Amino acid sequence: MARVCQVSGKRSNHAKHIRHRHSGQWKFRAPKKNRIQGVNLQKVTIQTKHGKVRLLVAASIMKSADFAAVVAGLKPIPKAWLKKHDYNV
Repeated sequence: MARVCQVSGKRSNHAKHIRHRHSGQWKFRAPKKNRIQGVNLQKVTIQTKHGKVRLLVAASIMKSADFAAVVAGLKPIPKAWLKKHDYNV
């Protein structure tokens, strides 16, 4: 299963790992390796009137006001959150 946030659709990001050697010569330049920055996903259980719903949510989204309103019961859970995302990686 791909690691994708069910609320926002956030997924991993490709980046470079750069190690600095602090040398000016071309043969001693800093190596740049590929790496993946993963999403900080957390399992969240939300209580609804029809039962419990488990979601994989990014930690940055958990801080948002809209998500807090859904967890508190002030807003209903949007149907887009409940469907599984298309994992075309």
